[in-house]
Amino acid sequence: MRFAVPLLLAASALLVHAGDDNFNGRWDIQLLKDNPDKAWWLEISGAGTPGLKGKFIGFRGGDLNEIKDLRIENGVLTFSDSHAQDPQHFEAKFVASNGHLDGQMTGPGGPIAFAGYRAPVIRDQDDGTWLKSEPITLFDGKDLSGWTGLGPSQNLGWTVEGGLLKSTGHAQNLITTGKYWNFLLHIEFNVAEKSNSGVGLRGRYEMQIQDDYGKPVESHINGALYSRIKPLVNASRKAGEWQTADIRLVGRDVSVTLNGKPIIAKQKIEGLTAIAFAPFESEAGPIELQGDHGPVEFRNIVLTPLYHAQPQ
Repeated sequence: MRFAVPLLLAASALLVHAGDDNFNGRWDIQLLKDNPDKAWWLEISGAGTPGLKGKFIGFRGGDLNEIKDLRIENGVLTFSDSHAQDPQHFEAKFVASNGHLDGQMTGPGGPIAFAGYRAPVIRDQDDGTWLKSEPITLFDGKDLSGWTGLGPSQNLGWTVEGGLLKSTGHAQNLITTGKYWNFLLHIEFNVAEKSNSGVGLRGRYEMQIQDDYGKPVESHINGALYSRIKPLVNASRKAGEWQTADIRLVGRDVSVTLNGKPIIAKQKIEGLTAIAFAPFESEAGPIELQGDHGPVEFRNIVLTPLYHAQPQ
């Protein structure tokens, strides 16, 4: 049971310690367990001052959440998942010798040890200097060559029929065996009524797929960068109709054209989203297809790598 102690927390906020400001910044978080299928993300600001704030991706809902009970006491950062009946509790220490976070989550699904690494500076920008390489067909319409499941089960839950890649809605996420950095991705999908899915970019940034024809624009609708970047317009078609997405990713700059309409234009991705399992943002990563949130079909998945004529 958790108790509210606002007076105590208000007083303790004034007692800051030397070195608390080491927690400030954005952190890519690796789960230290066998076959992790998730990665987390944390942002801390105001550490070492009374204005301590934080954001976290990793709660069971996967949204970008403001942390409401964040505190640092005796050099240990702690917070809990206040969005669930059975909260998960997180503790992390800053390790001065390597500049990392060393932590543990307890509660439902735990305990899980984790390590946090400062989000890297990525210098690549979508500045018009990138050239197209030869396109790569990621799905040939015949089988799952070039794909594998994210998780230990051998039953992927996907089928290939009539040139289509299908999930009944209870499948593992699929990932490509190849890894990619800067690219254009063309993908066509058909999402069932009241269903949703997603496309993971580098195994860490999700373009949302969802049945939401005619709904208001927000950061979770079809074509959004999930919980981070909302589209300019809702360009969705009705459930059961084929839709096309063209995604351009250069460094942290992302652009999305949905059904022929530009809906995100060179927006900066601040960090991981809920689909992430590959935390290290300076590394190339796979394309990921979400299969456990309802029926969805895919076809014509083609990736075109982007490169500089002269290395930077």
